[in-house]
Amino acid sequence: MSNFGNLGCVLVAVDGNEESMNALRWALNNLKLRSPATDSTDPPSFVIFHVQSPLSIATGLNPGSIPFGGPSDVEVPAIAAAIEVHQKRITEAILDHALGICEEFNFTAKIRTHVVVGDPKEKICEAVLDLHADVLVMGSRAIGPIKRMFLGSVSNYCAHHSSCPVIIIKGKDSANKIN
Repeated sequence: MSNFGNLGCVLVAVDGNEESMNALRWALNNLKLRSPATDSTDPPSFVIFHVQSPLSIATGLNPGSIPFGGPSDVEVPAIAAAIEVHQKRITEAILDHALGICEEFNFTAKIRTHVVVGDPKEKICEAVLDLHADVLVMGSRAIGPIKRMFLGSVSNYCAHHSSCPVIIIKGKDSANKIN
């Protein structure tokens, strides 16, 4: 993999699980960015990408009607605001952890962070297009076949729908290997 030296944008998807942080470690160990062009307005970078769940998913609320004739569009602003603050704290903790890993590798100058809200599968593939990523790196939680059937696999979806090559890092030992 060390011949990956002409990369302008490496998108690393992180979600707070250690598997995604291992993917970041692997990317920092194995992928090299190209030298910045003198006329380029967008220098080569690693993009640490995180997707927050939409408010309805984060709360477990079903936007459908409340049983037995309750209102169908009730939103409690105080609860929604508290959940948004909590999600922001979680996102900051995830990004702080990821940036700490980058510091361990003495690799902070070419790091950008990007956060969006939505379905991780779709938002990661959209970010690949929007950010013109040359490669997508992500971890795999290795969920069982039953959970995968109901929940789906983000890494599997991205491997089949991303417009760039996808590197999926499985397990802790893979992150420390230099290929």
